[in-house]
Amino acid sequence: MSKDLVVILTALNLEYQAVRQKLTGPQVHRHERGTRFEVGTVQGASCRIALGLTSKGNHSAAVIAERAIQEFSPVAVLFVGVAGALWDTARLGDVVMATHVYAYHGGTSEDDGLKARPRVWEAPHGISQLGSHLARVNDWADDTPGHERAPQVRFGAIAAGEVVQNSKISAQARWIRQHYNDALAIEMEAAGVAQAGHLNGAPVAIIRGISDRADGTKSSAEDRNWQPRAAANAAAFATRLAVELVGEQEQIAMSQADRAHTADGLNEHVSNTAHNSTVGIMAGSVKESSVYLNADPKVTRPADLVAELDGFREHLKRHHVEGALDDDTYREALAELGSARRAAREETPESFKRATMALKRLRGLNAEIPELVARLAPLVVAAGNLS
Repeated sequence: MSKDLVVILTALNLEYQAVRQKLTGPQVHRHERGTRFEVGTVQGASCRIALGLTSKGNHSAAVIAERAIQEFSPVAVLFVGVAGALWDTARLGDVVMATHVYAYHGGTSEDDGLKARPRVWEAPHGISQLGSHLARVNDWADDTPGHERAPQVRFGAIAAGEVVQNSKISAQARWIRQHYNDALAIEMEAAGVAQAGHLNGAPVAIIRGISDRADGTKSSAEDRNWQPRAAANAAAFATRLAVELVGEQEQIAMSQADRAHTADGLNEHVSNTAHNSTVGIMAGSVKESSVYLNADPKVTRPADLVAELDGFREHLKRHHVEGALDDDTYREALAELGSARRAAREETPESFKRATMALKRLRGLNAEIPELVARLAPLVVAAGNLS
């Protein structure tokens, strides 16, 4: 899993652009089958976003979501955009984060009417908890001049179907309100993304800005006014959620590195056993009869840090040759290592900050290899101290 990357998908170009404006340095990443993503970093954070466009509908959203999960192995997948409100609970411009998703077009047609047979996906507990925390903190919204009321985050069910719902009095509208009366919003992609996440073991969050009331006013001037605002609000909350998700992964990786480093410090010693001169070694990491003894690098100046980074490259290469690092991860790790080395050579406070961020991303890429995480932990600290 890429510990510092979150996939964000949208159905419309308007929604895509709202998220893209939150990113710095987006670079094109093309899937071998032609799907185009852009990978950038959230402004002011180390969180990377792989941004993709699915187009409308649950089916296309499911295909692109699965493709993104396989391509990036993200921390989570967020589907972000606009939706229609089914009730007055959510006001125009508010953000709805799904507690669960209904695929409401499942059913059976019988003589006495259409009977609902929905599929339901619940939001992962950890993401729901984090979303609720951010809603309580309530510092995620952009400051937009001229907008008197700040948007609020609502939590509830989202209904996902296969048609644009734009009526409160049609037979389908009445049927939805009868069978799914706890749904706050309605749209056309969430069920596909939720299913893709479920099948691939990836956490999914559905985040929608309310742009209309699904009541026949979708083509009105009011909708044209609210749609970009709703998309921007959803993008603001989603990118903040992504940063917090990656921050949690970094904390987990640091805790693991600290434990490994502490174990190395406590357990490193060599003792000569009685009579037969056999040397026993207790080490922090033992893999396939190989013993690694990790000691703090002595980094007191930029040249020391550059030298340690050059040495770390050899450890990366060894793990790649041994098969512990796949080709894609190895390539990305070398790129981050190169960025950190170039920044360290500039020898300015700002460049050392860039080096620290690159090393944190590098640590995330290697989070499943304890030896590399343990070697990187003191380098991250050293780069931070030099800044």
